[in-house]
Amino acid sequence: MEYLEFELPIKELEDQLQKCRIIGEESEVDVTETCGQIEEKLKKTTTDIYKNLTPWQRVQLSRHPNRPYTLDYINAICGDSFLELHGDRNFKDDKAMIGGLGKIGDQSYMFIGQQKGYNTKTRQYRNFGMANPEGYRKALRLMKSAEKFGIPIVTLLDTPGAYPGLEAEERGQGEAIARNILEMTRLKVPIITIIIGEGASGGALGIGVGDRVLMLENTWYSVISPESCSSILWRSWEYKETAAEALKLTATDMKKLKLIDGIIKEPLGGAHRDRDKTFKTVTTAIEKHFGELKNLSPTDLVNQRMEKYSNMGVFKG
Repeated sequence: MEYLEFELPIKELEDQLQKCRIIGEESEVDVTETCGQIEEKLKKTTTDIYKNLTPWQRVQLSRHPNRPYTLDYINAICGDSFLELHGDRNFKDDKAMIGGLGKIGDQSYMFIGQQKGYNTKTRQYRNFGMANPEGYRKALRLMKSAEKFGIPIVTLLDTPGAYPGLEAEERGQGEAIARNILEMTRLKVPIITIIIGEGASGGALGIGVGDRVLMLENTWYSVISPESCSSILWRSWEYKETAAEALKLTATDMKKLKLIDGIIKEPLGGAHRDRDKTFKTVTTAIEKHFGELKNLSPTDLVNQRMEKYSNMGVFKG
């Protein structure tokens, strides 16, 4: 298990507890009481740390190397029923954007999401979860197929942004994202969007227009990352914590601003601490929200979706 800087007090106590148990196993000394005291202190310290997380600490948790990624969720939710589909039928198959058909119980869904890598090799293979235009066009192709067959769509957002390379711009990165946003507002099937990690900029919005938009507790959703915001405003990454606070990018902030529809609670310590519990919670959320949307007519779905996004933001004439 890897630990973030603010988690180091937890690591120290866990190490103490492990040493205490080893002493008990290797000698005849009764360490039950000592271990109990350490466990109690560990529980209290863990609760105190995660109860008072700053926006920047939540950003760090959203990027935790042990945090589950899109395929982890899909494989856990759908099991063997998931069938991945490839290619945009135009340029190539983007490995940073994955999608395909899967089932929860007897109900089929089209799952689409950004996929990051676990090590240097897979990070390069997945382009660090940053999709090219062909990734967004693949996503749109799959969404249109789902609409054709009346299959609800689930999108899982986890990206530091769309790929900003020259070749991506040459192939129409901005147009591909804008096209997806336009087309998603008009799709005649339910769309459930869940931010499972980083929700950055147009890279996330390209598959982020939903009838229900949900965020896991320790994720963020913003037009820009705290580091980039800091580098633009202060010409340095030093002020990333101040930027994270000002951007109002946490799930709680987004719910207060009425930009999302709900927050999915994570296990104490983050989604990576108890993956199975996280997967079950996400599955329950998908089933719950689909249950609320499935009886709406296609016209009502589109009208409600358009009205929802039209009502966002406040302006003065």
